Amino acid sequence: MRRSPDTRIVILGAGPTGLGAAYRLRELGHEHFHVYERADRVGGLATSYRDERGFTWDVGGHVQFSHYRYFDDLMTRSLGKAWLHHEREAWIWMERRFVPYPLQNNLHRLSPETRWKCVQGLVRLYKQPCVGRPAHFGEWIDATFGAGLAEAFMRPYNFKVWAYPAERLDYNWIGERVAVTDLERVLDNLLHDRDDVSWGPNNTFQFPCHGGTGAIWREVARLVGEERISLGREVVAVDPRRREVRFADGSATGYDVLVSTIPIVELVARAGLDELRPAAAQLLHSSSHIVGVGLAGRPPEALRRKCWMYFPEGDCPFYRVTVFSNYSPHNVPDPDAHWSLMAEVSESPHRPVAGCGVVAATLDGLRATGLLGPEHEVVSCWHRREPFGYPTPALGRDTALGALHRTLEALDIYSRGRFGGWKYEVSNQDHSLMQGVELVNRLLLDVPEVTYWFPAIANDMRYAKRPASERA
Repeated sequence: MRRSPDTRIVILGAGPTGLGAAYRLRELGHEHFHVYERADRVGGLATSYRDERGFTWDVGGHVQFSHYRYFDDLMTRSLGKAWLHHEREAWIWMERRFVPYPLQNNLHRLSPETRWKCVQGLVRLYKQPCVGRPAHFGEWIDATFGAGLAEAFMRPYNFKVWAYPAERLDYNWIGERVAVTDLERVLDNLLHDRDDVSWGPNNTFQFPCHGGTGAIWREVARLVGEERISLGREVVAVDPRRREVRFADGSATGYDVLVSTIPIVELVARAGLDELRPAAAQLLHSSSHIVGVGLAGRPPEALRRKCWMYFPEGDCPFYRVTVFSNYSPHNVPDPDAHWSLMAEVSESPHRPVAGCGVVAATLDGLRATGLLGPEHEVVSCWHRREPFGYPTPALGRDTALGALHRTLEALDIYSRGRFGGWKYEVSNQDHSLMQGVELVNRLLLDVPEVTYWFPAIANDMRYAKRPASERA
């Protein structure tokens, strides 16, 4: 149902989704809206911090890659030409060596024993393909990569990322996010001893020259109008009957439509919707520890062009490390005298992490994997734990989300975003912003949403980059 121009729209959260919704409301001339954010800054999980020593840190290894012309145009409007452009270099550290990502396309870099196990597993799959639909992500890994690649990389790495056993995950989130196996390409590269580093949708990306990823969302907030955004306003209760949001400072605001980007499980609790608690309990997530390490000097030659690296083995707690100073020289106090690494560690009940020891464990892991040597001087350590890091694509997720949305939307409450929508496959910055934009299009123009409800279509570049007028 198309909403009238005087509809009061309250937006909870000033991350990419909330700001996307607010930006689109301004663009369409809708005046009756306001954004409330718990933190002291905009950006959500896409914000940035500057530590006491002058190093800039993101909340994880964000890069700017887009499926949408609308998003591209907004990025240009927000930062103009203040972007740096990079060719992606993604690597895997295993067996005491760097291997280009994806592993299956670069088996020649591995030890002969591991190389043979990986090829043997692929050949056995070729001779006897798996039939039927896999029951979970673990079966999908085995059926797609074979026993050798599953044991060497896919299973250990995915446990470090998700912090849940593969048997607890579904696999319909995968799409473009995982390089599946092309046996002919694998063998061609192996026989010719050739590196293959071209795979992936984000083989080129852009990054802000100054201020980290958070600089983007500060500018988008400026375009929205800072008078439309209230910071430091934590939601303590939502009253769906009275259509009122109450905040920790004792204030309250009424609404006709509520757009929420806070974790949907917290929304259910704050709204007192006890009948939805069983469905909300089906949603799994992991927490994220981000550890930034600022260093004196210049990066070693082996790291000077690398963007990020994956770590499947057990000699370090992190699953990924970004050479963050390579993204922008302004991420460090003095690019002639400093460089930086940023590590990510996942936590869940299946993979507990002692927060008080994660920095020391990360430093030990950086040394164990050879990224840091005795010659490297650590001048700054920064740590942030995000309770909600990854929305886990657990078995039963979509059924649970369907039940939650049916009840919430009947109450004129719309939950979108990385954790508001809880769909990892459409939770990058571009997806998240477009969830907000498309929801506003639905509310004000009766245009159906695509990104949230049809992730496979949204992630199809043939669709997403077409002008809106050409989309069916």
